Amino acid sequence: MGDPRKQYRPDELRALCRSGAFSGQTAGAADGFVQANLAILPREFAFEFLLFCQRNPRPCPLVEVLEPGLTEPKCAPGADLRTDLPGYRVFRDGALVEEVVDIRKYWSGDLTSFLIGCSFSFEEALVRGGIHLRHLELGRNIAMYRTDRSCEPAGRFHGPLVVSMRPIPVGQVALATAITAAFPGSHGAPVHVGDPGSLGIVNLAAPDYGDPVPILDGEVPVFWACGVTPQAVVLESKLPFCITHAPGKMFVSDLSSAATEGASRSL
Repeated sequence: MGDPRKQYRPDELRALCRSGAFSGQTAGAADGFVQANLAILPREFAFEFLLFCQRNPRPCPLVEVLEPGLTEPKCAPGADLRTDLPGYRVFRDGALVEEVVDIRKYWSGDLTSFLIGCSFSFEEALVRGGIHLRHLELGRNIAMYRTDRSCEPAGRFHGPLVVSMRPIPVGQVALATAITAAFPGSHGAPVHVGDPGSLGIVNLAAPDYGDPVPILDGEVPVFWACGVTPQAVVLESKLPFCITHAPGKMFVSDLSSAATEGASRSL
């Protein structure tokens, strides 16, 4: 699984994923480096998905798009997107059919990979700013929820916005907003603060993805757009075939989070 409290170099963490020695969540595992969600789909649908990402930059800020068949991203020379994540999900006709740690058996030269910014990239900045992140302190995956807000469709791609939630003390909400707004390539500022019902979320204790994270007195739930949105969109769009990262199990790039602060890497 890997030690959730240990810090890894990006190449070290990817090598551990490749060997099967690390299969846990990547939040807090490689501070200072850009983490990315992954979506892999047939070339036939790549342009429509690219358009979907461009129309929905908050949940889908693009870090890199690879040409069909390529598996080594420019943001991590020597890496292999088929093996270097802790976990993957495989979908057929909009249904989850398998969760695996290696997707080489599914690979073909027709597949196009999209790396999408992740809010894990700004968590180190939040901690540096004096904001405690309970999911890290508890060693849990972050809580993520499908909302009743619809993304702007593009071609066959349509579906709900997914958000991640972090409990923030009331007096630190403005600070958390200012810190994360400087990372537009990692979802940027929150999309909502407070009442989860305004997003159509019925029960914070039962996230759709990840683990529940308790909210203490004096705190409010703060919601950021989430890169799991493409998984919800795949389900809604009934795509014949798609591979994504497993929630909370990201691709860790060699890009410095500090170097991307204040400037989106969206294409």
